[in-house]
Amino acid sequence: MGYSDIRFPEHSLFLVTGGAGFIGSNLCEALLSLGCRVRCLDDLSTGRVENLASFSDDPRFTFIKGDVKDPEVCLKACEGVDYVLHQAAWGSVPRSIEMPLFYCANNITGTLNMLEAARQTGVKKFVYASSSSVYGDAPQLPKTEGAEGNLLSPYALTKRCDEEWAKQYTLHYGLDTYGLRYFNVFGRRQNPDGAYAAVIPKFIRQLLSGERPTIHGDGRQSRDFTYIENVIEANLKACAATHEAAGQAYNVAYGGREYLIDIYYGLTKALGVEIEPVFGPARPGDIRHSNADIGKARRMLGYDPDWSFSRGIEAAIRWYKENL
Repeated sequence: MGYSDIRFPEHSLFLVTGGAGFIGSNLCEALLSLGCRVRCLDDLSTGRVENLASFSDDPRFTFIKGDVKDPEVCLKACEGVDYVLHQAAWGSVPRSIEMPLFYCANNITGTLNMLEAARQTGVKKFVYASSSSVYGDAPQLPKTEGAEGNLLSPYALTKRCDEEWAKQYTLHYGLDTYGLRYFNVFGRRQNPDGAYAAVIPKFIRQLLSGERPTIHGDGRQSRDFTYIENVIEANLKACAATHEAAGQAYNVAYGGREYLIDIYYGLTKALGVEIEPVFGPARPGDIRHSNADIGKARRMLGYDPDWSFSRGIEAAIRWYKENL
């Protein structure tokens, strides 16, 4: 269970792109705790320096400010690297509809630059962030790899393109690639601010501030909210996976299903407030229901998440109370 018993060869060097972001900074911290060397690449467009504060002085940690849209930056960042954890991307379905060209450049070309740099520098494993959004309008639950529907946003398209490019690099160039389809990740260091902030930290911040949060739609949409520790486990186990598991994408979730309205009232109870939400229009491109079949990741990667939603939300609430 978990990842504390995972061991990599001594002096292994990991590159975490987007390492100053929510998921990336947690990956950096976990790798350092396992005794690995970590190089972080981030342009700080959405990542934050304060996310690195607790470990930035560690001599095994180095930071490169740079953009994955620049092939030369990617090559430099990959020099001497054993494992790449590619998290650099712009999220948000609604924002991608407003900015399709930027999302193509950042999420597709940026990933392709990283894949090529990893190939040229002899990286052993390339693990990258995909998304549950690739399932689009596929109606069946739980979501299962190989049963995808029509894509509903430019963001989803960028992640599906990343998967297809990664397959080509495994097929033609022998680079072991592993795509991780994250399902609504939440936890410490997730940014609660801004129009496109993730729903759980945004609700917590607003409720702690006495504001009335807005729920887009009727609140009956459901998600497989996945605590950050499970995502760390999946990334590290993918780095330790076999060649036979490469060139594929895997659901990364807990395998549960939570309704947004239930989460909202659970948060008001946990925070000791009585604030009714505002209901706004549903957001374009959003999937109505999403939960994951994680059987393939269990079989092929040894992924065995032990952070349930209830355990994770308690930890998240504690963190935000202490840090907001």
